[in-house]
Amino acid sequence: MDADGYLRITDRKKDLIVTSGGKKIAPQPIENQIKTSPFVSEVVMVGNRRHFPAALVVPRFDTLEAWARAKGLGFATRDDLLSRSEVLAHYERLVDEMTPNLAQFEKIKKIALLPRELSGEAGELTPTLKVKRKVVEDRYRDVIDRLYEGVSAA
Repeated sequence: MDADGYLRITDRKKDLIVTSGGKKIAPQPIENQIKTSPFVSEVVMVGNRRHFPAALVVPRFDTLEAWARAKGLGFATRDDLLSRSEVLAHYERLVDEMTPNLAQFEKIKKIALLPRELSGEAGELTPTLKVKRKVVEDRYRDVIDRLYEGVSAA
């Protein structure tokens, strides 16, 4: 309920992330906030039954590549670019800056950068371009698991 007594719907119930501590997070408003950055094409929050939320981020590659060139960061391929610690640090700062008012349990603690756009042809997006979370989580399970290495599972 908002200050005026109106019910405000923040996300679809099936998309809610429930952390191992039982905190419920509506990912869509957070993802939409991050996607307003010119450096971000797509964001998918993960963390269901995990200790903290994390995110898979698809960079807007034209913007990222221009930034990297301006910073003098050499790269031959997208994979080279995404493997640079400076690039990951840039995106971690960006996510923090784009989400300053989140509760501590909602804050994205780790991110992974994906080397390609999500697509409908790959089954990752619906015809209306909404992310199919289950498909993305299954496809990038190894990437997600690496984000949580060293953290005991719930």
